[in-house]
Amino acid sequence: MMDFTNVSLAKKANIYFDGKVTSRTVFFSDGTKKTLGIMLPGEYEFSTSQKEEMEILSGQLEFKLMGEEWQEINGTGVFFVPANESFLLKVTSVVDYCCSYHD
Repeated sequence: MMDFTNVSLAKKANIYFDGKVTSRTVFFSDGTKKTLGIMLPGEYEFSTSQKEEMEILSGQLEFKLMGEEWQEINGTGVFFVPANESFLLKVTSVVDYCCSYHD
């Protein structure tokens, strides 16, 4: 899905790591939400409270889930992060992403 219809958008940005990772939250009528964002090159650690689906729309990065090996995405790809876990990112070019949150 490349377009969203009948949604609300939070104007205020989510800003992390001194502005190197930013996103905006999109709210859907069914109560679900997604964030759309940009990550600049760097190394980051994030923690989850819900299961997350990280869809990489463009760019290059490596990601490491707990207990797993580093994996690479170059261009587009998807990975899932379990709820209540941390994951590591090594972003090597500007990454455009969409994060979906699942109960």
